[in-house]
Amino acid sequence: MEERECYESFPAWIVVLSYLMTVAIYAAGAYALAGLGIVVSVVYLLYCLAIEIRLLKVGCVDCYYYGKRCGPGRGKLCSLLFKRGDPERFAAKQATWLDMLPDFLVLIFPLAGGIVSLVLDFSWLRLAALVVLVALYLGGNAVIRGAFACRYCRQGAIGCPALALFGGEDESD
Repeated sequence: MEERECYESFPAWIVVLSYLMTVAIYAAGAYALAGLGIVVSVVYLLYCLAIEIRLLKVGCVDCYYYGKRCGPGRGKLCSLLFKRGDPERFAAKQATWLDMLPDFLVLIFPLAGGIVSLVLDFSWLRLAALVVLVALYLGGNAVIRGAFACRYCRQGAIGCPALALFGGEDESD
């Protein structure tokens, strides 16, 4: 089996691109929900923050890139906030579509709320925000993860439950 090229520390431009995409997704979602009131947008952004914290606590603490610059840029941040977990536990995890539901709600909540908002009070900007949200969440994530992050991830080579779930090359098998 040919060993794939992996980054020990991801280039800063990949991390910046990943962060910008994540922030753009959250901002587009918050804007799409703004038609239902600022409180709804704030609750959504708090939910996004909770999702990020959950990811750090449940996944990043056990990842190979804990304390390092990973593709999504959470490895170093995680080491500042949480104690190191067990790297062997990361590869042994099994992810299901149900496990991914909280992450998908980052798209589903603003999509549903944005559509309701459009029906109540149509706005071209809100429609544009929904289009951007869907394009970035589905297309942007696929490009950044597939072409720039997961492809060069050492954790993916060791064993990654998300990579296995999404049908990527998990070389741990």
